[in-house]
Amino acid sequence: MSKHATGYDYVPDGEMCRAVNDGELIFASAGLDHGHIYAMTQGLRNVGAVCKYVWDSDQKRIDEFLKRFPDVKVAESLDEILNDKEVVLVANAGIPAHRFDMGRKVLEAGKHFFVDKPPFTSLEQLAQARKLVAKTGLKYMPYYAERIHNEAAERANEIIKSGRIGKVLQILIMAPHRLSKNARPQWFFERKEYGGILCDIGSHQFEQFLEFSGCDEAEINYSRVANMNNPEYPELQDFGEASVKMANGASGYCRVDWFTPDGLPVWGDGRTFILGTEGYVEIRKYVDFSREGNPPQTLYVADKNGVEMKDCLGTGFPFFGKFARDIVDGTETAMSQSHAFAAAELSLKAQANAEKNLK
Repeated sequence: MSKHATGYDYVPDGEMCRAVNDGELIFASAGLDHGHIYAMTQGLRNVGAVCKYVWDSDQKRIDEFLKRFPDVKVAESLDEILNDKEVVLVANAGIPAHRFDMGRKVLEAGKHFFVDKPPFTSLEQLAQARKLVAKTGLKYMPYYAERIHNEAAERANEIIKSGRIGKVLQILIMAPHRLSKNARPQWFFERKEYGGILCDIGSHQFEQFLEFSGCDEAEINYSRVANMNNPEYPELQDFGEASVKMANGASGYCRVDWFTPDGLPVWGDGRTFILGTEGYVEIRKYVDFSREGNPPQTLYVADKNGVEMKDCLGTGFPFFGKFARDIVDGTETAMSQSHAFAAAELSLKAQANAEKNLK
């Protein structure tokens, strides 16, 4: 399989694109349960941020982290990080149900928080986070990687925002993932720990609904979760789908699942279709096997002027540089806090609605 065969340790290719000066943004990576911590750490380092510490309760996970980032110091405890005034940001990819516990400690210590998705597994956690952010003025920023760490998705967003395809009418997303059952920790199969499939990998899709439609208010029309083919793990939801309507009239539908076939060279054939009044966009995020070499990060656009294919690999990830500057400058250019929380709320409501329908 290719180096991008699994999603849990997927680190998008990216080059150094400095946004902050040496020592201007110092962070720590604390909580390494999910492999997304590698992509989060690399994304920040690529824009000039310095990872001073790594910490986890499991030495094996620390050792794996140090294989990728050998220059990072191992903190003796979480308190060492929280008490270090040089550290202004903590990146975390802990077990989903416990991410808010870490976030609360980080914000109460006066530091910003960059957290893997899903940032919450309950609406109660979200409500508390909103209060903490309002009180401290600090950032609680989720890592919605399927947009912010995907070059084709970011270029598509630029096209949409330029008005080239007119008013957005509908967003359709297919987001299959490779299960890699034998490589998963026990918590991955426990509903209370991972939060449910729409809360977890679905959170990416709800964020894209809001971002691409340009509207942070939406309601759930329909949502469903199920265990279709993994009876030995009864709490695993291997299939989910949802339909939403944005307040501006645009609609969205997503399918998330753990059914990537073994023969696919990447961890999922993620595709997004955005229909506008003047054209449409298709994003082939991780593979385009209609072309020789199966290139990732491909964008197709059709509008009044014709059709266009764009190879986006190597065009960069603007989120990380903007996020770094936002922390240093006290601005909000990468992603607004209200948008980040609105996406989380929508995914939590979709999950709750789906599970209500199971009963």
